[in-house]
Amino acid sequence: MSGLMTLLLILAIGLAALAIGRSRAKSLDAAGVKPHSRPQYHGAWAMLLATGPALLLLIAWSIGSANYVDRAISSGVHAASAETAATATSLVKRLASSIKLLDPADQANLPATIEALTPLLSAKGVALAADTADYMIPVAVAANRTAATLGWTGGLIAVGLSVAGALIGLSQIATRSRARDKVETAMLWALFGASTIAILTTVGIVLSMLFQTLAFFRDVSPLSFFFGTVWDPRFSAAGGDGAQGQFGLIPLLAGTLYIALVALLVAVPVGLMSAVYMSEYASRPVRTVVKPALELLAGIPTIVYGIFALITLGPWLRDLSAALWGGDPFIQAQSIFTAGLVMGVMLIPVVSSLSDDIISAVPQAMRDGSLGLGATRSETVKRVILPAALPGIVGAVLLTASRAIGETMIVVLAAGVAANLTANPFEAMTTITVKIVNQLTGDLEFNSPQTLVAFALGLTLFFVTLAMNVVALAIVRRYREQYE
Repeated sequence: MSGLMTLLLILAIGLAALAIGRSRAKSLDAAGVKPHSRPQYHGAWAMLLATGPALLLLIAWSIGSANYVDRAISSGVHAASAETAATATSLVKRLASSIKLLDPADQANLPATIEALTPLLSAKGVALAADTADYMIPVAVAANRTAATLGWTGGLIAVGLSVAGALIGLSQIATRSRARDKVETAMLWALFGASTIAILTTVGIVLSMLFQTLAFFRDVSPLSFFFGTVWDPRFSAAGGDGAQGQFGLIPLLAGTLYIALVALLVAVPVGLMSAVYMSEYASRPVRTVVKPALELLAGIPTIVYGIFALITLGPWLRDLSAALWGGDPFIQAQSIFTAGLVMGVMLIPVVSSLSDDIISAVPQAMRDGSLGLGATRSETVKRVILPAALPGIVGAVLLTASRAIGETMIVVLAAGVAANLTANPFEAMTTITVKIVNQLTGDLEFNSPQTLVAFALGLTLFFVTLAMNVVALAIVRRYREQYE
């Protein structure tokens, strides 16, 4: 029985328990006794008993079955390959013992025969197969048979548990049964589980990067990583002195923050002023047209922005600088300025939309009170509305900064991949996210420092965004004001 079929059966049983439970609860003869719970709670409790335990069992059974089948396949392949290796070894020995009986012509072909058989043997006596081999077929058949048996067994058990839960839930229907309390308790635990999943996901992400980062720091000094100014993650060629490449973080971190800063200098003023205009000055027809037009920018894929920067904006800025300078261009086609400008345009709708919602949430009474005291509309915006909306605006800017720090495609196409350390915004730099992609692509070994450095970069980026959150929280607490 497939997992989808089992899931549909469990859901069908749950819906049936819901309908039957509500019907039975409505038909109860209270005889003047006030029911504790309404009929829908009785049906919901029966449905929860029918679906909850069965779904949990189905998930656990699926995970356990997959692990069991994987182990069975591994042990079967190991045994079959060992048998094949023993057969090949015996054949080679028989050929070697028959050398003296062979003709000179056959003796000349013997090394080629042995060389063809030798790849079947590994250092531990286990055959290594570059492609599918005959001995794998029985293992695959047995694995499919085991998986089918486990699927049917788990499906039947889950469906049986679902039916039993439905019957138990229907049997508990009574006039004074506390079905409402049971349902609310179950939903409370479900909400707690959902929030716990978010926390555990964050912890799992951090731990998955942490262990690989520790493995990286066993080969590379943390001091050279965090304070190094040269990014050159290469090893010397074979036969060289064996010196490792350099994994300096400073150029990547500087490029990340530099490009994000340029993007924020473009996005925050334009987005915030457009939000103020739409919220405080624009008429309803204008707002109806301008707001969707701004939000259209958020729907454009980032790769399109990158192509626009690479093909149109970057060459145009280079040619413009060459025309103004009268010689060599001082703005490169791929530069910090190009990437920051395009990324800032992409982030304008993020700042605008969030700030507009925040400013619109300021109580209208504050506007009326300021205008009633004689303040102009601009003074009201500067001295009343923006201070009141400051915590939300800081959150919007923080979200925009996180989006800028995590951007990859625009940086690759508009700023390049060169890990330079420069203060000139018209030269090329790169970011941490670009190098993470570079280090995790290719045919490098997963346990090599060139690959493990990507996890160290990811963990560093995580703590950078965490620091931004802490700073933003401090600003919000410092300037927060309470309003009725």
